[in-house]
Amino acid sequence: MSQQGIRGFYQLTETIKDTLLADINCNTVTTGDIYDVNLNKQDIFPLAHIIVNNVLQQEQTLTFNISILAMDIVDQSKSETFDRFTGNNNEQDILNTQLSVLNKVIQKLRMGTLYTDKYQLDGDVSCEPFYDRFENQLAGWTATLDIVIYNDIKIC
Repeated sequence: MSQQGIRGFYQLTETIKDTLLADINCNTVTTGDIYDVNLNKQDIFPLAHIIVNNVLQQEQTLTFNISILAMDIVDQSKSETFDRFTGNNNEQDILNTQLSVLNKVIQKLRMGTLYTDKYQLDGDVSCEPFYDRFENQLAGWTATLDIVIYNDIKIC
């Protein structure tokens, strides 16, 4: 198999990883199967996880459908709850900061530095919140998006 085709996958996942790690509200980035999230006890939160769902191969481009999960550990307070809206944990803070992490990546793909580097967003992005997920009671968001890159494979 040509190394060029493999390089497109590596370049995209590394670029997304580096963009996420540039945000102060993301300390660790992992990739792979959804069931591998948060199994490593050395992970430093907040954490993002990249999943490549599929790739649409076209003549001139490759369109990667990916999901990016941005999350943090929910801290439960032992003190009495006086505000039923916010509760006795930091879940709303997590949802606010992790949506911001995803929003920055999305905007860089839409019209920022990633766009000018030829990593371009195709269509709108859906972000779905999650609560009490995985082993450590994590909360955050899953963004599902399509990223188009140039297909550099040439058959001569």
